[in-house]
Amino acid sequence: MTEALDWKFQQAFGDKAHAEEITDADIISAIDFDETGNFVATGDKGGHIHIYERVYDKAAGAARRPALQKPQQQVEYRLLTEFQSHEPEFDYLKSLEIEEKINKVRFCKRQNGSLTLLSTNDKTIKLWKVQEKRMRTIYATNLEGKSFGRGAVPAGRTLRVPRIVPGESVISAVPRRVYPNAHAYHINSICLNSDGETYISADDLRVNLWNLEINDQSFNVVDIKPPNMEELTEVITAAEFHPQHCNIFMYSSSKGSIRLVDMRDAALCDRHAKLFEEEEDPSNKSFFSEIISSISDVKFSLDGRYILARDFMTLKIWDINMEARPLKTIHIHEQLRPKLCDLYENDCIFDKFECAFSHDGNHVMTGSYHNMFHVYDRWGRTDTSIEASKNPPKKKPPTGLQRAGSKLGITRGPGKPAKKDEINVDTIDFGKKVLHTAWHPQQNLVAVAALNNLFVYSV
Repeated sequence: MTEALDWKFQQAFGDKAHAEEITDADIISAIDFDETGNFVATGDKGGHIHIYERVYDKAAGAARRPALQKPQQQVEYRLLTEFQSHEPEFDYLKSLEIEEKINKVRFCKRQNGSLTLLSTNDKTIKLWKVQEKRMRTIYATNLEGKSFGRGAVPAGRTLRVPRIVPGESVISAVPRRVYPNAHAYHINSICLNSDGETYISADDLRVNLWNLEINDQSFNVVDIKPPNMEELTEVITAAEFHPQHCNIFMYSSSKGSIRLVDMRDAALCDRHAKLFEEEEDPSNKSFFSEIISSISDVKFSLDGRYILARDFMTLKIWDINMEARPLKTIHIHEQLRPKLCDLYENDCIFDKFECAFSHDGNHVMTGSYHNMFHVYDRWGRTDTSIEASKNPPKKKPPTGLQRAGSKLGITRGPGKPAKKDEINVDTIDFGKKVLHTAWHPQQNLVAVAALNNLFVYSV
C-alpha cells in the first residue's frame, strides 16, 4: 500500500495579512514552475507577474546550483522580480472591457542565461524575456598632456574619452513579442510544445497553434463553432500538449469529455483520435449535473501515459490507452452535494479548480474550499488534506488513522479523511479557496495559491 507523503510547510509569500487589506487585483490567478523547478511564477488579477527564485545557499546569497538540494535542507525561495504584464483595455469595436487579469503563465524552455515566459489575459498573449543586467555609468575623462606613442596631446587641446564604470545588477523584464487579435472569445489555456518552438492557445470554441517567433500568424487547429450558435452544446475549457510527442495534444469540454488529437491526421483537427468520456448514471442526473461535469483542468503525467482531469466534484485519472472508463475516480468534496443549490446561488459552483501530477506520476493534487488542498496517491488509497495557512493549527497527539502524524491541518485515511477530522459543511468558508496549484518537476515540492498568498510545501 502506498504511503502518504509527509508534507511540511516551508514558506508563504503575500504582504497583506488581513482580509480587509486584500483587493481583487491582489488575488493570484495563475501559477507555474519552470522545467528545473528553480523558478516559480505567479500572475494575479491586477495583471502583475511575480517570479520567485530558489535559494540554495544562504551564506552565498542567491547562488544557483544545478544539482538538487539535500533532502533535509530547508527549501527557500526569494522574490526575483515583479512587473506589470497586462493593462486593462477596451474593445471599441465590440464595446467590451478587457480585464488585465492573468489567465495563464507558462515558462518556455531556457536557451541561454535569461528566462522567457508566456502570459495571457482574455485576449492578448505576450512573450516576456527576464534577464539580469549590470548597470554601467559612463564618465568623460580629459586626456590633456597624456602621451600616446608618437606624441602627447598638446596643452590647451582637450581630448575626452569615455570611461565605463560597472554598477549594480538589476533584473529587467522586456516584452519580446505580443500575439494579439487571434481569439474572438476568452483565452483559457496556453501550453508550450515539447519541440520548444510552438505553443497552443485555446478559447471557448477554438484552439490555435503558434510559432514563438511569429506573432502575426497562427493556425486554427480546432474549431467547434457551429454554423448556428443556437446549436452550440459545449465549449472548450482547457488544452494541453503531450509532454513527449509534439504532434499530440488534448482538449477538454464543458460536457465532461476529453479529446486526444493528432495533428498529423489533418490540418484542421475536427476529428479526434481518442475520446475519454464517462457516461453519467441517469438515476443521478439533476439540474446541476451538466454544470458539475464540466472539466476545469486537464494534465498529462510527465511520461505522457496518464491523463488527470478535474471537474467540480471529482478527480479522474485516465490511462491514455484505455478509453472505456477512468482508472480511478477520486471524490474531492462529496459532502458538498447537498449544498449545490447554495453554491449555484453564490456562483461558487462555477469555480475552476486546477490539478497537477507529481514528477514521478505516483501522486496527484488539487484544491478545495476553506483554503484546503488534497494530495492523493494515483490509486486513491491515501488522502492528505492540508490547510494552506500562515498560521497552521498546532500539532495534536496522533490517534487511530492519524498514527502517521497530524501536521498543519493534515488528515490521512484510506481514500477519505477520517470523519471526525472533516470540516463541518456549515462552517466552510467558500470565500477561501485553493484554485491554482503546481508541482515541482523534479521532486516532491508543491506551490499553491490561496487568495493573495503563495504557499510552498515539501516532503
